[in-house]
Amino acid sequence: MEIAENAALVVVDVQKGFEEADFWGPRNNPGADDNIAQLIDVWQSSGRPVVFVRHDSSKPESPLRPGYEGNELKQYVAERRGKGSGPELFVTKTVNSAFLGTPDLGAWLTEAGISQVVLAGIQTNMCVETTARMGGNLGYDVVVPYDATYTFDLEGPFGWRRTADEVGQAAAVSLHGGGFARVVTTKEVVDSAAV
Repeated sequence: MEIAENAALVVVDVQKGFEEADFWGPRNNPGADDNIAQLIDVWQSSGRPVVFVRHDSSKPESPLRPGYEGNELKQYVAERRGKGSGPELFVTKTVNSAFLGTPDLGAWLTEAGISQVVLAGIQTNMCVETTARMGGNLGYDVVVPYDATYTFDLEGPFGWRRTADEVGQAAAVSLHGGGFARVVTTKEVVDSAAV
């Protein structure tokens, strides 16, 4: 795998509100935060561009709503903002795709000549997957280090319930098998980016 010298790392919705287990339920990938931090460090030390994305939920009960502490980026992400030697962008959004946020992510990537994006963050099957699908549709080379994402148990139609592992794996299969993105490990990305 090759990671371009100007590949953008897009850190999706790594916010304090996702720590509220009573609201979200059980999660998967317990090492995801460490992997996200490692990716940010590698990107910043190599001068590659980093995009930080925050979800501003319009739902009054959401732990991600503006004005509530849960809306803030997790501390390890917040303290890394502005620390890299490469370009940085901060995007806010109210929907799943980071491509539909403010400022315009696609325009920023195009202006910078960036064609490869690496997506990490929360939730695997929601904002990460939606951003990956849209990125793939827009022609970007999308890479998703699966173990640098996580999600939660979910209930769907007909009383169907799936564990966080099942939901995350289904998202990964759809993205990879459907040709929207390459789903890999954090180690693969770090080893390729460090070369």
